Amino acid sequence: MTTMLEPLRRIAAYAVCTDSVDRVLLVRASERSGTPGTWSLPGGAVDHGEDPHHTVVRETAAETGLSVAVASLHDVLADMRALPERGITIHTDRLVYRVSVRGGSLTDRVDRPTDLARWFTREEAARLPLRSFTARALGLPASSADIVPDEPPEFPSFYAVPGPDGLHRAQRFAAYAVVTDPEGRVLLTRVSDGYPGAGCWHLPGGGTDYGEQPGAALIRELVEETGQTGRLVGLLGVASHRDAASLGPEGYPIDWHGVRAFYRVVVDQPAPPTVGDVGGSTCEARWFAREELGALPTDRLTEVTAEAVQAAQLT
Repeated sequence: MTTMLEPLRRIAAYAVCTDSVDRVLLVRASERSGTPGTWSLPGGAVDHGEDPHHTVVRETAAETGLSVAVASLHDVLADMRALPERGITIHTDRLVYRVSVRGGSLTDRVDRPTDLARWFTREEAARLPLRSFTARALGLPASSADIVPDEPPEFPSFYAVPGPDGLHRAQRFAAYAVVTDPEGRVLLTRVSDGYPGAGCWHLPGGGTDYGEQPGAALIRELVEETGQTGRLVGLLGVASHRDAASLGPEGYPIDWHGVRAFYRVVVDQPAPPTVGDVGGSTCEARWFAREELGALPTDRLTEVTAEAVQAAQLT
């Protein structure tokens, strides 16, 4: 049944918000939603070009009446669910942030996808019908009634659609790694000709497949792009970047919005890098000593690479 449904992808951002007695803020899905009666973290879809930090603040205010400030990134999750009554299967990449309340008051809503917002203790929340991603984010047992497809449907790795201005738009979620070995060297890849950032050094990684968790996607991409087997150490952060008229191998300008999760990865037994995906966006992979990395001119690194390397305090 689920193989006949139209596959869709989206990126969303959510808030883990607690009060002074450690109650957590949850919202209830209304009859207008695909999962009526279930409870979840406040949040929702990231608009094209929107920074997920702004999404979680905007959506939390809309769904609860509270103004919040983002404190830190809590987790990055992905899941699939089928909605047969709507004829679709959705893969959602979920960015979960810890937030604090700045002000406002809880507000109920009428004729919206969520209708109630309430504070719950962890014990109370564990007895609610929670969405699976919410239970996972809170460390509670999952009790979701979501219909999960037996296998991921066919979905293109790159998907652009015409926007309201006639320019094609693409929103893509990707996972990248700051990779080090026991000697402290850093692994980078070089962007092939014909791709945005051609000739610059970039982090190993790339777009996740439909139905794929970001950590698993990253380890797969590391093998394909560099021939290295890595060990996931931790989550560094998330970056959002929009290029309003990117030009790549498609041959026409695309209003491109990339949302990227960054991880620390260790390769315990490094080997000479080899590029397995010949003809793709990576033409070379190389280990850099810390001093070599620090000596690279800024214009030789992609923007996201420079940002991630700085966040990992490698230079």
